[in-house]
Amino acid sequence: MPSTAHSHPPRRRSVVIALTSAPLVALLAACGGSSNAADGGPGLALTAALPHAVPKGTTLVVGDPQVEQALRLSGELEKFTFPVTFANISGGPQTLEAFRAKALDLGSVADIPPLQAEWTGVDTRIVAAQFRLQPEAHPLYQLGVAPGVAVRTIADLRGKKIAYSPGQAQGALVLRVLQKAGLTQDDVELVELPSTGDVYPTALASKQIDVAPIGGVAVKRYLAKYGRDGATVIPHGLRDDPGHLYALESSLQDAGKAAAIREYVAHWGVALKWIDEHPKEWIEGYYVKNQGLTTADGEYLVKTAGIRDVPTDWTDAITRHQATADLLATEQDRPHIDVTTIWDRRFEKVGGTAYRTGKAS
Repeated sequence: MPSTAHSHPPRRRSVVIALTSAPLVALLAACGGSSNAADGGPGLALTAALPHAVPKGTTLVVGDPQVEQALRLSGELEKFTFPVTFANISGGPQTLEAFRAKALDLGSVADIPPLQAEWTGVDTRIVAAQFRLQPEAHPLYQLGVAPGVAVRTIADLRGKKIAYSPGQAQGALVLRVLQKAGLTQDDVELVELPSTGDVYPTALASKQIDVAPIGGVAVKRYLAKYGRDGATVIPHGLRDDPGHLYALESSLQDAGKAAAIREYVAHWGVALKWIDEHPKEWIEGYYVKNQGLTTADGEYLVKTAGIRDVPTDWTDAITRHQATADLLATEQDRPHIDVTTIWDRRFEKVGGTAYRTGKAS
């Protein structure tokens, strides 16, 4: 595919060493020791119509822990026509490592991991997409500000140390925020840190960094724990809501697995609808019993999530994704990507239709 070369003067960039994803052996163990998730039956062209019937003996390894619980809690898991193997794998670094090992067929991520896969030579396709109806009012992330640091708007980011994870959604968000503020990477110090666990809140509290994108219950906890010391959060004012399922391309070239992925995406849509229509059951069954959070934390997360959008037309989503890919290509010296090649539009109506109807047809 076409590529463009980019050059930048040296930038202020720091690297803070921290534990990232689990080693590959642990991922394989999580997948039942399999290293051939994408091996299998009759071939299928990537342009061929999706088969609906899943052949007997078809296996599918999925890393989608949150929806796994929704499928179990709702009873939707019992409606599958084939057995699904769930791996405790989520997010870009883990799914990409598992894809490379052929230990995973399908994973749940944001919008950056499919780009990262393309840039690192792992062929994947997006097969499902969800967003938020009012994304600016219900962002996934806010910008956490370290105690005593004077940042009230994104214009104040100049000269600040900002947490940055190049291959993850939070890293792309940082670049988009800088772009919106009229700043470049040379105007700030990007500190490379993985956006896992409590890494960002801890780094903020210890003043290793001045600013970091934090989300979910981490926002609530950060303010509760460090607000008295002057910790704050500010909005960034951008869309940060993409949520995708992406599949290993070789799995989609297996007719049986392609049918199984189609069926999974349909049940995924039904499960999302169940979450939205059963907030109390979701809070108790997932946030409290599965994640170990309090009921208050669960209620906070449901409220801040707003209303879900599972579109049956991906045109606008692809346009936004292209803009993000172009920005990263420029800012990270990456090859240009035509993102239309990584959106498998055969699946375009599958998840959204199931979400609207509540039926996995």
